[in-house]
Amino acid sequence: MIVLLPPSETKRDGGDQGAVLDWDRLSFPELTQPRQAVVSAVSELAGDTEAAQRALGISAKQLFEVERNRTLATAPVMPALERYTGVLFDGLDAATMTTDERSFAHETVVVHSALFGPIGAGDPIPAYRLSHNSKVPGLPLKKHWRVPASDALAGLGGLQLDLRSEAYAQLGAAGENSAYLRVVTAGADGKRVALSHFNKKSKGLFTRALVRAGIRHSTVDSLLEWANGAGFQLEHGAPGELDLVVENA
Repeated sequence: MIVLLPPSETKRDGGDQGAVLDWDRLSFPELTQPRQAVVSAVSELAGDTEAAQRALGISAKQLFEVERNRTLATAPVMPALERYTGVLFDGLDAATMTTDERSFAHETVVVHSALFGPIGAGDPIPAYRLSHNSKVPGLPLKKHWRVPASDALAGLGGLQLDLRSEAYAQLGAAGENSAYLRVVTAGADGKRVALSHFNKKSKGLFTRALVRAGIRHSTVDSLLEWANGAGFQLEHGAPGELDLVVENA
């Protein structure tokens, strides 16, 4: 089983001072060429601070993000699982993982980056700023990533649990045997309502529980049986989807 996660706009600083971005250390080597094209375009864009600010949709207080993009090739790297911060990754809490849990996460968790496409949780990456809707001149991200990212994910095979936002899912389709997970709550009338505030937190906690259990589910039925035994209310939703039902509190 593979768990597909969205990235986070916020990143942790620092990393291994003795290592920089190395294409050969990233998962999905077939994506090296499209990755290099995006990194080159983003680095070049960072040479014009005002243009980069507009393209990234950031404020004057976030101009450090432009510097991050300017130094992509020389900045220190750290595993993606540790690089990303924010609500989802706080719930995943990589810092407290055991050696076995971290190894399992590195083997089963894939983060879909706008800069690098799909990457493994253990892939060493620098801090950067690029979102699914960033306007990189001459390089529309959806068009650039859709085919190569979809092909890369299709090549994984097996069950893929897709926790990405719909926006990141548009950068590349999950494999044929996939289930899209939605975080929902039951409204007063009993109808399912998608959550926004607790969406990322719930996905992070659910992924952490999957990593802790260390089970490679091959079918949705196996996943459902485990989830409900582990204290989660996971149910079939719309065709091809699963509903993670949580309390809206």
